[in-house]
Amino acid sequence: MQPIKQSSRSMRAADVSRVAAASAGAQSGGGFRRAALALAVTLTLGTGAALLAVNNTEAATPAALAEPAGPPSFADVAERVTPAVVNVTVAQKPLQQMSMNGRALPEGLPEDSPLREFFEQFGGMQDFQMPRQREGEGSGFIVDPAGYIVTNNHVIESAETIEVTLNDGRQYEARVIGRDPKTDLALIKVDGAPDLPFVSLGDSGEARIGDWVLAVGNPFGLGGSVNAGIISARGRDINSGPYDDYLQIDAPINRGNSGGPLFDSRGRVIGVNTAIFSPSGGNIGIGFAIPAETAAGIVAELREKGRVERGWLGVQIQAVSEEVAGSLGLDTAAGVLVADVLPDSPAMAAGVKSGDVILRAAGQRMQEYRDLTKLIASIDAGTDIELEVIRGGKVRVLDVTIGRMPQDDLAMSRPGEAAPDDGPRIGLFLAPLTPEIREERGLEADTPGVLVAQVEPGSPAQRAGIRAGSLISMVGQEPVTDPDEVARAVREAAKQNRPSVLLRVEQNGEQRFVAVPFA
Repeated sequence: MQPIKQSSRSMRAADVSRVAAASAGAQSGGGFRRAALALAVTLTLGTGAALLAVNNTEAATPAALAEPAGPPSFADVAERVTPAVVNVTVAQKPLQQMSMNGRALPEGLPEDSPLREFFEQFGGMQDFQMPRQREGEGSGFIVDPAGYIVTNNHVIESAETIEVTLNDGRQYEARVIGRDPKTDLALIKVDGAPDLPFVSLGDSGEARIGDWVLAVGNPFGLGGSVNAGIISARGRDINSGPYDDYLQIDAPINRGNSGGPLFDSRGRVIGVNTAIFSPSGGNIGIGFAIPAETAAGIVAELREKGRVERGWLGVQIQAVSEEVAGSLGLDTAAGVLVADVLPDSPAMAAGVKSGDVILRAAGQRMQEYRDLTKLIASIDAGTDIELEVIRGGKVRVLDVTIGRMPQDDLAMSRPGEAAPDDGPRIGLFLAPLTPEIREERGLEADTPGVLVAQVEPGSPAQRAGIRAGSLISMVGQEPVTDPDEVARAVREAAKQNRPSVLLRVEQNGEQRFVAVPFA
């Protein structure tokens, strides 16, 4: 800048000298020449000033902002909470190979035995190639320095081994303390791990739509990752189970984030990341987390009992829509419509009937069907409550004693532990063929069998091709008519050290025998 200033002053002096010389040599110029001289001097000085202004602008350096722009940083929160977040890796043992190459019919098999068709059809087959060991990954978080870790049930179900990797790289084998498929929560534990960091389950009650949240986990097996977003909705029902009440978030969560914690901007756990809505399996901005207060109650029961005990009413229910309310003469579309009453249930004993609309239960008003589901599940078995129902346009009050939800499933056993009854588990949830189910499915009144209500993901039954809605009419060579008979027959097959149990399954109008290996 300094040389440019000197040049400007020299230029102005030279210009003035030339103008003065010209004025002295021409005395007869009059006013016109004097005016021209003044204009020349003015233009020259103006040019120098302009050059000086330009160079002063180039010399200015923009000052740093006093405060950073954009949303607040989550670095402090992430640094504090990520040590308590873990990677969960699971592996399933491969199913054993079943060799049937050239096998003849078993000796002594009766001519009318349904097994003849099975062996005649498959006797000449080559060895079945069973799936290889499957591995999966998810996330979890430590809630107790003793090594208790919360994750999703679908992350660890059917696992043969579970390995936990801490944020500092340490690895430990974990065992299952308990799991709850209905809420998709599980509690696992590592032993002998010193100095474990941990976080506590909080409460999402204060969290509002639009609040910042942090999802921490193990997306696509990449290790600890932190993603930020906001709560975009509350109370979402995604039809994943009877107790859906999810926080919807737009923080980018992907496969592998399942079971990881959702933090608020203060670093408090307000949810468990569980599901995403995505056609491709990747993030599109819609994720779901179990509220922390829901998870806290489940985790406490799993830690104490290894399972969750829920109250049972024994009704199939649905929402009261505007159309239903109008057809029943109700003023508002509120309450819970009883679609069916299960036999030998507390509801049947109390006189509840199909078509009743439950307005209140235990003094609480029922706005939608999920209100009843969550309330009854939270009540201890043996508790007496009142149901206020509308039947035939009149309000009735029924006294009912809550029962214990039946454990009539054949769920997989926990890795490394025996099932409560030391029985085998193949992954079927069964229901009896009630008259209503027979009518709905168009079955004859004397049709034998039980209904497959649900097939546990990743279970031997699913891998064998059994699907929900199928009928099971025989186990081995014996017909079955209720879930207890199926359970007893499966246990008996396991006691005889058989590698699998043979089920006759009806799917899509076709009957076939399916050999389901034991886990």
